Amino acid sequence: MVFFAILVVVVGVLGWVRLAPSDPAVWHVDPQVSADQDLTNGVRRRVVLGEGGFARLDAQIMATPRTELLAGSPEDGHATYITRSLWMGFPDYTSVQAQGDVLEIWGRARFGRSDVGVNKARVDGWLDQLTQNGA
Repeated sequence: MVFFAILVVVVGVLGWVRLAPSDPAVWHVDPQVSADQDLTNGVRRRVVLGEGGFARLDAQIMATPRTELLAGSPEDGHATYITRSLWMGFPDYTSVQAQGDVLEIWGRARFGRSDVGVNKARVDGWLDQLTQNGA
């Protein structure tokens, strides 16, 4: 009986992680990046990608598996994306905002106190890929 109760709780938690609504009013926010920062629960980056940089970054982000646009667009100068982990479906949010030629990027986990570097690796990977492709 105890095993069944534990199983029900685990399945419930996993269901919540996968099905929890993502309210744009909460997650589609100004990144407010003043400097590059590696955070316990995410990463902040300020980059200059030049003309069309946001569109190129958007294409890179949208090519990432299990990623979708939550709100905004490069044309709006502000977009927020959700990328989910493969096995557990944990959502990470990445907000990008244009400030002239500068893009402010804030990637962060929704659940937990640490993202174990996942957002840093993802955001830096996107930026490295753009650099390699001549951005």
